[in-house]
Amino acid sequence: MLMLVTADNFLQVFFGWEGVGLASYLLIGFWYKKPSANAAALKAFLVNRVGDFGFTLGILAIFFTFGSLDFDTVFAHAAAHAGQTFAFAGMQVDVLTTICLLLFMGAMGKSAQLGLHTWLPDAMEGPTPVSALIHAATMVTAGVFLVCRASPLFELAPAALTVVTVVGASTAFFAATVGLFQNDIKRVIAYSTCSQLGYMFAAAGVSAYNAAMFHLFTHAFFKALLFLAAGSVIVALHHQQDMRKMGGLRKKLPVTFAMMLIGNLALTGFGIPFTPIGTAGFFSKDAIINATFLAQVPAAHYAFVLLTVAALMTAFYSWRQFFMVFYGEYRGGKDAHGHGVALADVHETPRTMLIPLGVLAFGAVFAGLAFAHVFIGEGAGAFWRGAVMTVAGEYAAAWWVELMPFLMMLCGFAIAYYFYIAKPALPAKLAGQRWWVHTFLYNKWYFDELYDFLFVRPALKLGRLLWKGLDGAIIDRLGPDGVAARVQDGARGAVRLQSGYVNQYAFAMLAGVVILTTWLWVTGGGS
Repeated sequence: MLMLVTADNFLQVFFGWEGVGLASYLLIGFWYKKPSANAAALKAFLVNRVGDFGFTLGILAIFFTFGSLDFDTVFAHAAAHAGQTFAFAGMQVDVLTTICLLLFMGAMGKSAQLGLHTWLPDAMEGPTPVSALIHAATMVTAGVFLVCRASPLFELAPAALTVVTVVGASTAFFAATVGLFQNDIKRVIAYSTCSQLGYMFAAAGVSAYNAAMFHLFTHAFFKALLFLAAGSVIVALHHQQDMRKMGGLRKKLPVTFAMMLIGNLALTGFGIPFTPIGTAGFFSKDAIINATFLAQVPAAHYAFVLLTVAALMTAFYSWRQFFMVFYGEYRGGKDAHGHGVALADVHETPRTMLIPLGVLAFGAVFAGLAFAHVFIGEGAGAFWRGAVMTVAGEYAAAWWVELMPFLMMLCGFAIAYYFYIAKPALPAKLAGQRWWVHTFLYNKWYFDELYDFLFVRPALKLGRLLWKGLDGAIIDRLGPDGVAARVQDGARGAVRLQSGYVNQYAFAMLAGVVILTTWLWVTGGGS
């Protein structure tokens, strides 16, 4: 990761990029005796290869265009190539737009954006600290870092920025919808990570790179906090991850309860509007939403609408998770087979797990206020307004735009409270009715099934055809089962002639002489 972020050229970025990808692959499959962990590691590897293929082509295109991979050289000469085109498939295609889209393809794979997102939820098969460190705080944000680092190129390719905006906003919305009904405690947080990465890309797409990097920074604190808090719950329940088998744990796990509460407040952007008082997410996420509203670029308002709705859903699934784990009746216990954990056996995790939670909780509360002026500057009397000033040139957001994220947070909290505290029997009743919306979202928009139909099954059919039709029917029949088999049969026959008995050899020689003499006499060969 250090190699990636300290690089001064695209080649070194690529080496760091592949290094963290390799580490991710190995750590996802850490529990190598679990088939699901091995499958998840392979899935992450293959999906990232798709994105990295685009990244590789982008690097080659940069070298072909600029004759260098150094950032200083490329960025200094980027303006000279603005508007330059090349012929492709009978069309004239913009060079810088092509380069930026290829780079973004790599970013989509690494940061699990819509279409190349399917590996991230499955990556939760790895140990929970890996989920917190690599799959929430560092590696998955590398794509956002790449787009911001290459911003001098993207600024000269407005079409590519529009694609970044649309994909980022769509990912934020999509992942939030899927997180609404997940029951695995880690998968809820994984889809939340995917959604928050979409926020960052949407900010970069409207040229609010500082707001994107600010949210990248604050997100690392509260999302790592949530993952490790979830890990604390899982350890306390002897590796139970299904939230339907939790509940009523706030008295048994008071420190973990407090830490996850802080993480939820930061993720949902809790704060007091029009003041510099709030958690880390209040500063960075609200700045992104305002930036998309004020940006005068294509797809900005599309992003504003989707990010605002995603804020509502983020609040709902965050508090849904919180209430299912810590409130209500305990739904675990031992089953008929003796599996599970009795509530009396649940205890708070050791200090070695709780101290890191405290450190991250401190950052989740104060990182926004402490670093807002570093990332987005100060303006109009409030730290977090600096991001929108960067985009619009002056502060012009309507009061309702500033208030909207706060209202979405309250609405999401109220809905979750109604369903899981006031009417706790209602969610199971509605789920039992099998509404198509619930089924569609619970099955993650059927992306895995779609990819299985489009890619996996045809690949298996092709492999079976090549195996049975080409390798078996042609190559094996002509080779091992054909010529090679006949040679082997002849060799066996020749071996039988070498018996080692002199009398048999003498008889064979005599028979040969008789046969040769007879042949010469019949054909008249002696004359």
